[in-house]
Amino acid sequence: MIHSLFLINHSGDIFLEKHWKSVISRSVCDYFFEAKEKAVEPENVPPVLQTPHHYLISILRGKLFFLSIVQTEVAPLFVIEFLHRVADTFQDYFGECSESTIKDNVVTVYELLEEMLDNGFPLATESNVLKEMIRPPNILRSVVNTLTGASNVGDSLPTSQLSNVPWRRAGVKYTNNEAYFDVIEEIDAIVDKSGTMVFAEIQGVIEACVKLTGMPDLTLSFMNPRLLDDVSFHPCVRFKRWESERVLSFIPPDGNFTLMTYHVNAQNLVAIPVYVKQNISFFETGSCGRLDITIGPKQTMGKTVEGLVVTVHMPKTVLNANLTASQGNYTFDLTTKVLVWDIGKLNPQKLPNLKGTLNMQIGVPKPEENPSINIDLKIQQLAISGLKVNRLDMYGEKYKPFKGVKYVTKAGNFQVRT
Repeated sequence: MIHSLFLINHSGDIFLEKHWKSVISRSVCDYFFEAKEKAVEPENVPPVLQTPHHYLISILRGKLFFLSIVQTEVAPLFVIEFLHRVADTFQDYFGECSESTIKDNVVTVYELLEEMLDNGFPLATESNVLKEMIRPPNILRSVVNTLTGASNVGDSLPTSQLSNVPWRRAGVKYTNNEAYFDVIEEIDAIVDKSGTMVFAEIQGVIEACVKLTGMPDLTLSFMNPRLLDDVSFHPCVRFKRWESERVLSFIPPDGNFTLMTYHVNAQNLVAIPVYVKQNISFFETGSCGRLDITIGPKQTMGKTVEGLVVTVHMPKTVLNANLTASQGNYTFDLTTKVLVWDIGKLNPQKLPNLKGTLNMQIGVPKPEENPSINIDLKIQQLAISGLKVNRLDMYGEKYKPFKGVKYVTKAGNFQVRT
């Protein structure tokens, strides 16, 4: 299935490659580099590229591209999911998934890739299983391995590989037993000039951190599970139970894992947390334009909007911006023509406002279209879809664990047209 994997940094340099079946020349990446040059932003590179003899499937994580080479037709989402699992494993092992970290732990990286893929097919992708086979690096172990010539690879097969619960290792013991769940939702929305919602959807994920002794069997129920569309579960979830009762029943992996992802597509269920009053205009004659932006809370359920950032990609004819911000700071990059207004916390009593003039090139016709406004924000203790966890029950063990649920709403691709 997957023949080769190339890791490419933001400069376009291949700093690591791994081949499973036969060695494929680096020149195959030229098709990817061409697509990367055509895309204005790294995020806009097509995830699947077809070449005369190969398919190139890639993901972007941080500033790194994970590029896999496939010679036969395969479900692209299957490969994309595997690449995300590789990046998550690096993050789990090394604390971060960056070029310097991967280079510092290159031996462990190759050991992990060898175990995760067997002859091009995914084999062991669960972090718990991998940690039993390949011990995570630390300073003491690195020194011992250097002196003795030993490796991080374990001597025996993990016990969970041979059981019917391969994602959980046997004999787990904790002094403090705890289970925490983070419900994280991202809003993707397009709002037109009049403030009417053109498109909106919520993409949600439930991240879990479960540290429980023994082999607990958990049941998680929601107040309103019917609003969830297009759900995707961790392999530990019993799907039949979800189909019949809309309840998550599972034996959890040990540690951190993604329990489920979901979409909320119904337009009437997607609440927009802020409104934007804006006026960006460029004059036919003269060499200037006007900008006036005000932001206020809309449907925040009484919660505070934090980390509010407004980004405007100005036309190339804009030379400079003379603006006044009633709250926060703004910067205008003269090279990229990007205006960034960092507001911070949104105060409902005193709405933040940014206004002033834009200096334009003389003798150049006014821009054909106005720039769009991109919004970034975060709201703690709120799931904007209205999803709420009802209760968490545990069976199979006699102790009482600590339990907690946290809700976070973020802006994904949130765009206001002007």
